Amino acid sequence: MSKQVKQLDRVVIRFAGDSGDGMQLTGDRFTQESAVFGNDLVTLPNFPAEIRAPQGTLPGVSSFQVHFADHDILTAGDAPDVLVAMNPAALKANVADLPKGATIIVDTHDFTKRNLDKAGYDANPLDKVGEVNDPLGDFQVQTVDLTGMTVEAVKEFGLSRKDAARAKNMFALGLLSWMYGRPTEGTEAFLAKRFAKVPDIRDANLLAFKTGWNYGETTEAFAVQYEIKPATMAPGTYRNITGNLALAYGLVAGGVQSGLQVVLGSYPITPASDILHELSKHKSFGVTTLQAEDEIAGIGMAIGASFGGALGVTSTSGPGVALKSESIGLAVMTELPLVIVDVQRGGPSTGLPTKTEQSDLLQAMFGRNGEAPVPIVAPQSPGDCFAAAVEAIRIAVTYRTPVMLLSDGYLANGSEPWQVPDVADLPVIDPAFATEANHVVRINDDGTEDKDFWPYLRDEDTLARPWAVPGTPGLEHRIGGLEKGDGHGNISYDPANHDFMVRTRQAKVDRIAASLPPLEVDDPSGEAKVLVIGWGSTYGPIGAGCRRVRKAGYHVAQVHLRHLNPFPSDLGDILGRYDKVLVPEMNLGQLSLLLRGKYLVDAIGYNQVNGMPIKAAVLAEAIGNLVAEAEGVEVDLSTATPDQTTQEV
Repeated sequence: MSKQVKQLDRVVIRFAGDSGDGMQLTGDRFTQESAVFGNDLVTLPNFPAEIRAPQGTLPGVSSFQVHFADHDILTAGDAPDVLVAMNPAALKANVADLPKGATIIVDTHDFTKRNLDKAGYDANPLDKVGEVNDPLGDFQVQTVDLTGMTVEAVKEFGLSRKDAARAKNMFALGLLSWMYGRPTEGTEAFLAKRFAKVPDIRDANLLAFKTGWNYGETTEAFAVQYEIKPATMAPGTYRNITGNLALAYGLVAGGVQSGLQVVLGSYPITPASDILHELSKHKSFGVTTLQAEDEIAGIGMAIGASFGGALGVTSTSGPGVALKSESIGLAVMTELPLVIVDVQRGGPSTGLPTKTEQSDLLQAMFGRNGEAPVPIVAPQSPGDCFAAAVEAIRIAVTYRTPVMLLSDGYLANGSEPWQVPDVADLPVIDPAFATEANHVVRINDDGTEDKDFWPYLRDEDTLARPWAVPGTPGLEHRIGGLEKGDGHGNISYDPANHDFMVRTRQAKVDRIAASLPPLEVDDPSGEAKVLVIGWGSTYGPIGAGCRRVRKAGYHVAQVHLRHLNPFPSDLGDILGRYDKVLVPEMNLGQLSLLLRGKYLVDAIGYNQVNGMPIKAAVLAEAIGNLVAEAEGVEVDLSTATPDQTTQEV
């Protein structure tokens, strides 16, 4: 049958079901095929912290949201245009996020009284579809017995009903792939490889996927197919990548560019564990991974590796940083290169293990005893985690210091198209190991010099002390957590020496600012009176919010920080150009506090701590209100093209 084809410029789809329904796999496959097709995209996986939360309940709902478009986009979307709900709980947990007119594709099979009760429904909402008192009347509801049709389609393979029903996610994927013209070859190859050892499961999933596609093609229930053209991108080789994967690749690249063996000492913790998993696959690049018995042992291994002339790395989340704090202080005192990856999550304590937050900035800045300054680097997108990791290694090796790399759960699990960089464009990082004595003791009568090794004889530009690999003849020296004397490195309790060493370690971190490029201020008109400044994963929502305000005809500037300690040298001048400064953060105002303290600027916080990314539309309203106040005008954003709403072309 001939069906209508509509062209759209963007779509936001959310797959939702029980944590055992394969929603993450379904969303990932849809994302991979969209990336192959050439769309720009951003994803938002969202799942329970429990390995298997109670089936059929709201806390057990797992979802995967993908926003794909024919042009540059910045966020995973404020609200889904399409919700695929596999059971009552999935519908109940997500329906409040839908805008009017959104499409709901719901699997009717599990809408039994028992499951409705678990989800908190007094009555089946699907029974009233189309009636006057329809609770889903604001939406386009498509009821499909996904499970029943899947079981019927694969019965030839003799699977149990339970095993057969598990292929329903592939039926749903096939249906959505038909609706939006996604390629199918990649998913078919993926299923064939993944289930190669269990032919019946492999063939059942492949058939379910094809049956879902054919159902969309033949049924009268879906009369429209949608087309989203590929996005225009700069020439190059692209792949879809998550933040954790990009960060792991960045650590590998930093090791190669510095000529150092990367040694990761890590204890598994959500949402950072994938970094350990990925790095364990790259022994061919000189990467060594050690799964420690606890967080303290993990960083101890990393510091020991750096002492031995390798590049020590440890990965964790906020609770792990708390446990590692004393050892981070040891790395500060011993002035050894070390990269501490903190993939932030909701806290305090165990908090929200699978939800995102930016609440570790002050912990990274001050969370150690004594004056123990540590440089801080933060990526702004999943793909940017690669460059941020390389930058963290550059700073650590060049300045002989531990570096905090602050990612978060949204970046770690989310994905986007990433242009694979040219290796020739990556920075060369020189560890410049000490190989000989560096301090002249005396000049002999014949003009020759007698030298010994001073472990604290510093580089004039970076204030970095020599990195002497143990076993190098003549370079024996003391190192440890007790204060050392300037120059000679022997233990010292002299008050003046301690004051000098504390100030020197701080000055070393401050010197990093001189090596940073000027900040890029996005102020297209040059007439903005309001500056929106952020860090980390707020880059997408801030950018989308600013776009929305500008489309409505108003002026706003944006700047985003990668380096949070030290701040870039030109930040103070930039802040001084604007009448109002807005600081959106997924915390209660940590960057705002630092900006107020250092630059005495009246930073206005926009703060959210609900475990989810900031919504661009809500942030745009906050920006608009500030623009109205600064310029003395009324701001109306209703004429702006919503950055996260489906637009028909």
